Amino acid sequence: MARENSEGTKEVEVFLDQLEHPMKPEVIALRATILNAQPELTEQIKWNAPSFCFQGQDRITFNLSGKGIIRLIFHAGVKTKVLNGPLMEDETGLLEWASNDRAILKFASREDVEAKSPALEQLARQWIAAAEGLE
Repeated sequence: MARENSEGTKEVEVFLDQLEHPMKPEVIALRATILNAQPELTEQIKWNAPSFCFQGQDRITFNLSGKGIIRLIFHAGVKTKVLNGPLMEDETGLLEWASNDRAILKFASREDVEAKSPALEQLARQWIAAAEGLE
């Protein structure tokens, strides 16, 4: 999986090779889905997990601290954004809104990953487009 920021991709690949997590195959599958959503995404390690950036800004980051769950954190940068409502409309109903500029998508099993992956690709594209220019 050659990407523009091959240094970041190498960092993520090393991290995943060494990852000890009960849902490691699901993490790898979710990573592929996110990377497919937007060809211009780059990746790095942030918060001790893979993170995906668009135009140098972190937009989607794994949270792997739970043993039986994977969380994807959708965010719009370091600083909190003052928005009148959620950053985007979630037609899937899968996002849990932590604030108007931060949402969480949870996965609890292989079947959950398989069921939500098509929606994840759509949500990733929508989030990246909605967050563009907010910095």
